[in-house]
Amino acid sequence: MGTMARMTLSLVLDQVVESLSAVTPESVWEWFTGWPLMVLVTLLAAVVVRWMLNRSIDRVVDVTLAKADARREKQGGRASRVLNSATGIAHERHKQRTLTMGSLLRNVVTIAVTLITALTIMSTLGIDLAPVLATAGVGGVALGFGAQSLVKDFLSGIFMILEDQYGVGDIVDTGEAVGTVEEVSLRVTRLRDGSGVVWYVRNGEIIRIGNKSQGWSTALVDIPVSYAENLEKVIPLIRDVVHRLDEEPEWKDKLLDEPQVLGVESVSGTAVTIRVLAKTAPEQQYGVSREIRERVKAAFDAAGVQGPPLAPFGPAGR
Repeated sequence: MGTMARMTLSLVLDQVVESLSAVTPESVWEWFTGWPLMVLVTLLAAVVVRWMLNRSIDRVVDVTLAKADARREKQGGRASRVLNSATGIAHERHKQRTLTMGSLLRNVVTIAVTLITALTIMSTLGIDLAPVLATAGVGGVALGFGAQSLVKDFLSGIFMILEDQYGVGDIVDTGEAVGTVEEVSLRVTRLRDGSGVVWYVRNGEIIRIGNKSQGWSTALVDIPVSYAENLEKVIPLIRDVVHRLDEEPEWKDKLLDEPQVLGVESVSGTAVTIRVLAKTAPEQQYGVSREIRERVKAAFDAAGVQGPPLAPFGPAGR
């Protein structure tokens, strides 16, 4: 057995020596200029293309953020400033949304370049791509049927972020739930309603969105006074109250314009109702309404303006 083993080892060594003796610089270069060089060039090209596309995406993101900053610096009066902040133009949310879309595009570029590079290298190595593509096609169809809702959720999430339909902190009505947005992802939106319940709403199931935190809101305040009061005295008094409210710095970021006293809204046998209209920042109409009522009440007390008398009720009131 020892003699046979030595003879076999000797034959193997002879073959190795013969193979190595046949290796020359010319043969090595000829081998390298074949498929190894093609694979190396393909990998380098993929790296360069991915770098160029990601750099282009980064430049687009930087330009978008710079334009947003320029718009914020050029914004005009108080109403423009408040509205720009409310709609996200001058809001940190705009920056986060732009960065999110940039990250998403970079991931798409990486996946696409990697897939194309892998297929090109397989073709260079002589691997038949027809069975691979056929298998991938069948798998893609099966995945498409099985994950339709997932794909729908992701696509809806992308468009929601891109269009800035809502963001974290907004009060929205999704049809399924009404509450404050706590998190927005590509698949689900998390809300917390007024009672503290957390709702997870799939983006693909949202048919409509009512955003109560974008644009502006309206505060309608109806102030009743006695029918016997002189309106030439009451209406200027209310105008003075809302003018002084608008002049205070505390309320300048909540009021888009000075509230307007529209005049008499209704007349009854015992009361005259005067309506005040105030355009406010989103979700600020309730605080503005309460403040106007409180200040008008104090001004009426100081000026001796009477409210409508209480309606009698019951036999004792007759």
